[in-house]
Amino acid sequence: MSSFSNRVTRLFNINYPIIQAGMVWTSGWKLASAVSNAGALGLIGSGSMYPDVLRTHIQKCRAATTGTFGVNIPLLYPGVEKHMQIVIEEKVPVVFTSAGNPATWTGILKDKGITVVHVVSSSKFAVKAQSAGCDAVVAEGFEAGGHNGREETASMVLIPAVCNAVTIPVIAAGGIATGRQMLAAMVLGAEAVQVGSRFVASEEASSHINFKNAVVHATEGDTMLSLKKVVPVRLLKNRFFEEIQNAESEGAGADTLRKILGKGRAKKGMFEGNLEEGELEIGQVSALISNILPAAGIVKDIYREFDVAIANPVKKI
Repeated sequence: MSSFSNRVTRLFNINYPIIQAGMVWTSGWKLASAVSNAGALGLIGSGSMYPDVLRTHIQKCRAATTGTFGVNIPLLYPGVEKHMQIVIEEKVPVVFTSAGNPATWTGILKDKGITVVHVVSSSKFAVKAQSAGCDAVVAEGFEAGGHNGREETASMVLIPAVCNAVTIPVIAAGGIATGRQMLAAMVLGAEAVQVGSRFVASEEASSHINFKNAVVHATEGDTMLSLKKVVPVRLLKNRFFEEIQNAESEGAGADTLRKILGKGRAKKGMFEGNLEEGELEIGQVSALISNILPAAGIVKDIYREFDVAIANPVKKI
């Protein structure tokens, strides 16, 4: 495949404007290195890792790829200071931050020569990320899986709004798993896409095979945003989801919902494969995912479809 050049590919020194999202319990070193080896940007998802585990994943990823890779760090989790110290010590080239104030860490990371990208759910927060010195932003629409923006703005609206608000490169996320969706995002002004759910259903993802199969068999309407009184998160519907929905319909407050959520719920679902009692974080685009592939094959398929769609955007591929 021929490579693609724009501000994002040059920023990360990658061949294709495709970023694999750093997702909890899914994006370990095997997935990140496979994506980077395929010419895209692989990210380690640090949100589910203890500091020493994160260090191990970084070191194994570096040994497994000569390409650029990065780490996603959700700022809402406790112990973020230790994670930041590790990425600095390990000289990780790229850090994506999310779910917090980018002004807290961006300057510190950039002083160490690290490229910083922040995930936003509104143009207001995109402007704040740009002011904080971020090199790019991810505009993540309402369709996305996992923790989601409270604004509930869909990608078709969010992407152009963010592109109009900032001058730094915009990476589109939320509801993107195919090359035609990638082209649509670029027509709206984005210069790359961040893909999460499609890489959950990859051979290298550390998510449990039960979860991968559930994603492959999902159809439209099988996911819904939940836990809005705590931290909004998009989930596959299951017994745990129904318990939360029933509690919310009866007027349960945040404390009650946190008690139902408990600890380790996402690990139970996505990593251990308990499809009824676990928290199954995935995006709406799971309805378009029908198979489990090697990560390199996913990168190839997305870019091939994108390349064909440029010439003929209405042709089915």
